[in-house]
Amino acid sequence: MLTVLAPAKLNFTLEVLAERQDGFHEIRSVAQTINLCDTLYFQPGHSINFSCADPDWIPGRSLVSKAVGLLQKTTGCSKGAAVEVDKRIPLVSGLSGDSSDAAATLWGLNQLWELGLSPKELLRLASKLGSDVSFFLYGGTALLEGRGEIVTPLLPLPHMWVVLMVPPVPRLPGKTARLYATLKTSHYTQGKATDRLLKALAGRSFKGLRPLKANTPPPLKNKGIGGERLASNVFNVFDAVACDSFTGLSQYREQFLEAGAEEVHLAGSGPALFTLVKDKLRAEEIYLHLWQQGLESYLTDTLATLEQVK
Repeated sequence: MLTVLAPAKLNFTLEVLAERQDGFHEIRSVAQTINLCDTLYFQPGHSINFSCADPDWIPGRSLVSKAVGLLQKTTGCSKGAAVEVDKRIPLVSGLSGDSSDAAATLWGLNQLWELGLSPKELLRLASKLGSDVSFFLYGGTALLEGRGEIVTPLLPLPHMWVVLMVPPVPRLPGKTARLYATLKTSHYTQGKATDRLLKALAGRSFKGLRPLKANTPPPLKNKGIGGERLASNVFNVFDAVACDSFTGLSQYREQFLEAGAEEVHLAGSGPALFTLVKDKLRAEEIYLHLWQQGLESYLTDTLATLEQVK
């Protein structure tokens, strides 16, 4: 049996530059994997079978089944597999769990079926599945461009503790598209927040930066930005519009602040909220305060490298 970890993602910056002619949006983002992971188990089989203990996880709605189908169609492989998904990342939360699971599926079945696909070939398939999937073939810290599928690895940011809270607000079908539709041109930032964070990391401009091949070392050097400075540079364009889309979200954001968080941001397209904390004891206090209020909360930390196989 092959066991593959699929970590959740935070966007330390998430900016929209413009709407594209293909219906997507041009973004610029610094993304980070965190130590909250789904686990996928792969075993040889005569046919494709999916299983998951979470009754809300439906294979036909997941990118996992689409990743399997795409691999079969692309390679002509007729082998089967039993795919078990152990969900820990909350569904439809803005933490990109489904995209991470899809990347883990591409990676895992490439190994299990001995397909021999190169990192470049896996990245091409990942970009067909979704905007976030390519990032999870790298993990760690990365600059995302295009619609999110252009990935440039970065050296690790300072280790930070992460407190997550998933508020009990209605999960909106197609929430990401809805949030994009609410944006106005005044929300577009031309990548300035991301540039500020990158300059703080390495002290130079990154305009004109080009993506790397998957097997090349990261070129951008972290010159020691402090954890507090990192937290103060977090920016998500959806912070400005999410409270109008998720009923009650502003109330839960206030509860998060009252629990001791200095800054609270939306995770991706939400509704999960997060705060970054340098001190573990302080992070534990915030987490415990939220948990005592009966709120779905998680205490985790940033994940510098992606050790997929256990």
